[in-house]
Amino acid sequence: MPNVETRIRKRLFSLQDLDYKAFQCRLMPNIDPDTVIGVRTPELRAFAKNLAKTPDAREFINILPHKYYDENNLHGFLLETIKDYDEALHAVDAFLPYIDNWATCDLISPKVFKKHLPELLVKIREWMDSGKTYTVRFGIEMLMSFYLDEAFKPEYAEMVACVKSEEYYINMMIAWYFATALAKQPEYIMPYFTECRLEKWTHNKAIQKCVESRRIPKESKDYLRSLKIK
Repeated sequence: MPNVETRIRKRLFSLQDLDYKAFQCRLMPNIDPDTVIGVRTPELRAFAKNLAKTPDAREFINILPHKYYDENNLHGFLLETIKDYDEALHAVDAFLPYIDNWATCDLISPKVFKKHLPELLVKIREWMDSGKTYTVRFGIEMLMSFYLDEAFKPEYAEMVACVKSEEYYINMMIAWYFATALAKQPEYIMPYFTECRLEKWTHNKAIQKCVESRRIPKESKDYLRSLKIK
């Protein structure tokens, strides 16, 4: 009988969509196209949901590194189904070093994390201090996902602003964070733009994202355009 990895890989190839593969490869120029199978996200989520109910899921999660981008995404979706916080945290920590693209990084959001925000904050600080591109990006993403509503504190925005990096994918996440934060916490976030507290590129990119957002009022967008740094 084929092993778990072989069985899962065969299933992924049965779901392959070559047009979608081409589309994905254009979005991830740093990823070898030969490592992309091309499984659409809804099909991959459905597969993960069913796989999570079987012993194969745990075995697959313990197989690292994976060969294919789609296997990494499946891994990420499986992490979301883990109900025990400590187990989920351990599994995320084990997986983060193998993430090599923004798409896989951004899809991981274990539901159990939301029930453990004080403890999670300790890990977020570790991730953001790691110096590893996608680990840092993931830490910022977690602050954006779970700490911009009732759990928000101004110090969290300052944590993100203090991240200094030459990495494009980190700076893009910082810009995304501040655009999202402005929509939810304008009183605390607008000064980051008016006082130019962010790096020039990140400042301008965050404004661009704000202008493109449906959650930002038109008058705020007009004002933000005047704050672009030339």
